[in-house]
Amino acid sequence: MKNFIEELTWRGMIHDVMPGAEEHLNEAMRSAYVGFDPTADSLHIGNLVPIMLLAHFQRCGHKPVALVGGATGMIGDPSGKSAERNLLGEKTLRHNQDAIQKQLSHFLNFDDALNSKGSDSSENSAVMVNNYDWMKDFSFLEFIRDVGKHITVNYMMAKDSVKNRITSDGTDEGGSEGMSFTEFTYQLVQGYDFLHLYQNNDCSLQMGGSDQWGNITTGTELVRRIGQGKAYAITCPLITKADGSKFGKSEGGNVWLDPARTSPYKFYQYWLNSGDEDSEKYIRIFTFLEEGEITALITEHNAAKHMRVLQKRLASEITAMVHSQADLDNAIKASSILFGKSTSDDLKALDDQTFLDVFDGVPQAEVAMSEIEKGYDIVSAMATDTGFLPSNSEVRRAIKQNAVSINKEKVTTEDYQITVTDLINNKFVLLQKGKKNYYVLKVV
Repeated sequence: MKNFIEELTWRGMIHDVMPGAEEHLNEAMRSAYVGFDPTADSLHIGNLVPIMLLAHFQRCGHKPVALVGGATGMIGDPSGKSAERNLLGEKTLRHNQDAIQKQLSHFLNFDDALNSKGSDSSENSAVMVNNYDWMKDFSFLEFIRDVGKHITVNYMMAKDSVKNRITSDGTDEGGSEGMSFTEFTYQLVQGYDFLHLYQNNDCSLQMGGSDQWGNITTGTELVRRIGQGKAYAITCPLITKADGSKFGKSEGGNVWLDPARTSPYKFYQYWLNSGDEDSEKYIRIFTFLEEGEITALITEHNAAKHMRVLQKRLASEITAMVHSQADLDNAIKASSILFGKSTSDDLKALDDQTFLDVFDGVPQAEVAMSEIEKGYDIVSAMATDTGFLPSNSEVRRAIKQNAVSINKEKVTTEDYQITVTDLINNKFVLLQKGKKNYYVLKVV
């Protein structure tokens, strides 16, 4: 068995460790769980750190338990939040849970075929649980009698997640201030999850982000007081970016693991655009590369930062892991279209979404298919109808200077006609002047 704490430490993934946890893990194979919020039908890259915690846990020979919070998702975790969120119904939560398990299977083995992800025994195959299954028939009276009496209000009030929210009476219906009783009870419900898994799944460790320390330690306290046992907690740092901007956000919002929400190309680009300082941190946290290889990559990167060795390797490793090698290959090919030597055939190999992602923000104009079918002259396409270039004479001058391209192919005559054979996926034409000026015709 590999030392889990040592592995997390050199990767920079340790924030707090409860005393005795390392010795506990080194004694035998253990079970640990991480909770996932099912309020969307996809995880996003903000969830990758706890996912990687479980993945490393399994690779170190232990048994990971992924808890999808069907019950706690109906309440809402107050940690790090300034307002109470909308509550979801059971049908929506069940759908979201199914989608999340599919995504987690990219990182964890839930069956006996474990060798592909570094494990060698079916004993430590991953388990998926849903706390709704043991909370749905637990009545309020039973809960406050059997669980609530073991934790004092003073203990609950001392948690940062509670103290940070109780700043007013919170009497408005939107819950924009203060904290409702519903959210106040969250730590008890999560704490009971730990007790339940301790008693039924022999789970002795909970992991999560540093903002979860209060909730996790409530669980260890319930294990001690009710289960008469010993449980442990490990938290990892919350990821921040060197420039102060929020990790996991792009201009379009969250960076999701679902390719329908964030395409593999945009996913790849997010990591490729990481700063030098961030990429050095991320490659330790978000890949399974060994310490020696990462050290060598950092040395190579620092010798020629303009080559962006770290960013390319980081983006490649994590895109292939979250999506597939084929998606990574397509993302790399698409990335080279703007800045590398590419051809019309390369463009036509892109699917619609990737094409639009590559040329996101590029000016567009619509043209009727009938115009294309009869032959659409290049001067009208680039000036008269679109304003891409300021005048017809400017188009002709650019063509003479060998500066005009259609779908990455040079145009050598001002009599050029755009036809159906030029269409990308039967709906796009890419106009270009020079190396960096693009315009997209969308055929309707």
